[in-house]
Amino acid sequence: MPRQDAYHNVVRAALIKDGWTITHDPFVIRLEDVKFYIDLAAEREGKIAIEVKVFGGISFLNEFEKAIGQYLIYRQFLGDLFPERILFLAVSLEIFEESFLLPSIQAVISKQEIKLLIFDAAVEEIVKWIE
Repeated sequence: MPRQDAYHNVVRAALIKDGWTITHDPFVIRLEDVKFYIDLAAEREGKIAIEVKVFGGISFLNEFEKAIGQYLIYRQFLGDLFPERILFLAVSLEIFEESFLLPSIQAVISKQEIKLLIFDAAVEEIVKWIE
């Protein structure tokens, strides 16, 4: 199993505070030839899966490219195997305000229809859902 992102437990706590029930930690997608691990899955009115990203490396763009690629792969297999579950990319409020509001990043998010969960790490709360 892959190691957890630094904000894994923060997002988990924020989801619980927001009334979600954590159903999987991690959510495993098993295919014939490969296995994927999405960080969390939860239920409330609907079912969601959450991939948590820190973006703490030297290059935001390099990490953004990897995160979007990972998100798109996970979304494809979720759609095929668990179409009732909606995938969200969880990012901190700080990273969202610093980088995700840039016009070029917004264009990618919009064009690729990336759903975001924005959380405040300091208080372990969800700030915004962007669908």
